[in-house]
Amino acid sequence: MTQAAASAPAAGSHAEAASRTKRCEVAYGTRDRQYLWRIEVPEGASVQEVLAAARDVAGGVAVPWEEASVGIFGEPCSRTDIPRDGDRIELYRALVQEPKQARRDRVRKLRRGAR
Repeated sequence: MTQAAASAPAAGSHAEAASRTKRCEVAYGTRDRQYLWRIEVPEGASVQEVLAAARDVAGGVAVPWEEASVGIFGEPCSRTDIPRDGDRIELYRALVQEPKQARRDRVRKLRRGAR
């Protein structure tokens, strides 16, 4: 056995598990711009930990890191959930107006203009 092989961790060992990582994307959009950060984190990292890593690389971008609702590929999730390798974590902006009410208001305005 060579020296390098003797000092390498055995398959499935704790050292090997600790060194495994996953890649996730964090997405956030405003009316004017979309942001996408590619993050590499330890395999067991939660959504909250992925967001913290993204915050570190985002610089001064104004993102509601703590307040925003989150989801994975459009499905709402908890910040304690564990995303898989390749998942896109999305930060959702609060709605300015509920979509059904916005449509009612537009229709009402159009009907008033048609008279």
